[in-house]
Amino acid sequence: MLRQFVNLVKLADCSFVILHGIFAEQRLWVLTAATPVAASGQAVAHVIWQQRGQAAMDDKVIDAWRRAPRLNEFADFFERTASGLEGAPDYGAPAAEYDLLQFDLDCLIYADTHRRLWGKFEQHYFASIPFRLEEECRLAAAAFRFCLRAWARENRAATLYTLGAGAGSLSRSLAKLGDGRIKTLSCSPTVANRVCFYEKRGSEHANFFDGAFFELNEERYSTDQDLEPFRHGFDVLLEDTTFQMYGTDRDRQTGFVARSVRSTGVLVQVQKLLHPDPLVYAERERQKDEMFKSRFFSPAQIAGKRREVLNTMVDFQVDMATTRAALQQCFRYSVVTWNSGNFYTIISSNCRHSMIDFVSSLVKPAIPNDFCHETLPQIIVDDDREPLSDNWQWRPSQATPPIETRPPRSCGG
Repeated sequence: MLRQFVNLVKLADCSFVILHGIFAEQRLWVLTAATPVAASGQAVAHVIWQQRGQAAMDDKVIDAWRRAPRLNEFADFFERTASGLEGAPDYGAPAAEYDLLQFDLDCLIYADTHRRLWGKFEQHYFASIPFRLEEECRLAAAAFRFCLRAWARENRAATLYTLGAGAGSLSRSLAKLGDGRIKTLSCSPTVANRVCFYEKRGSEHANFFDGAFFELNEERYSTDQDLEPFRHGFDVLLEDTTFQMYGTDRDRQTGFVARSVRSTGVLVQVQKLLHPDPLVYAERERQKDEMFKSRFFSPAQIAGKRREVLNTMVDFQVDMATTRAALQQCFRYSVVTWNSGNFYTIISSNCRHSMIDFVSSLVKPAIPNDFCHETLPQIIVDDDREPLSDNWQWRPSQATPPIETRPPRSCGG
């Protein structure tokens, strides 16, 4: 039996709660109490979730995750890379291309803060996925705006969780910029990531959990005082290429983290997906390696990572149809907002207002057309009763291009 706290927020299109769990079958929900909280204009429902055989099934699922490559075959790779012993690009680390971000002020402020808080793993990661660094700036700028609106509207610190994102440089950067208005959480089972987190914490409002994502369950939230700010869920939860390292069961993985998203919150996922045509998938991988990664890594480094990690990881990737089916069990809305080869960003929510708010806070995708193979944004899950509009518009850039340097004019005419 698990106890869960669900916020009933009084918004026109979010005035109900979608309750969801790890398993889609045989669910039984019992509402035991709903107590209004006058100060916040919210009500907190204390919900008891009961399901026949749940404990045994949970143990089986969690045990499978514990035996997954991320905590076993890949553990040494991530430890060495995060500590800087291996994996650093031979030809130098990437830097955000401000012109692709249209010199947007919010993105530039984040990029500058973010770069100062990098550890060793960021140098490897952002050199490995085409234009993922620019997407990080784009997502973070939108998340910052979204969280500040939650802070202003509800008179509380907004909450953000980056799940399995190394040393949590995004969450640390937003905690620093938020200055108490945003409280953030990161998790990682890698010792070197914990060391980096505290070496470059950036803010007392940035928090770290030393362990895998599935160890952050209801019991841990309710008993760990360090996690007290996060007991009522997250306004933004970011899952960054983590699920594919623990297995293919997206239903249970998505259900596990979806419980931690507030009723007005959003789930942000960066996923590497299989393509229905293996030849298309392979061609996009070739493009990634030859046209992007080769700018930072030597041929030997690229071949070594493919042999050590990628050839195994592909067995745990799923396609868009599987991803969509898992999201549809937990969320009313899901929208693809970025594509780079076989990588995708997907935003999901149970609140139509929040969905529109977050997606419309994104500037247009900061990526060359050759690497983007989708028409964006693309709705993949919708609510027929309150559908999303097809008339999406990205946030206009607050362009602040650098002043061009010109030679001084001659005084002699």
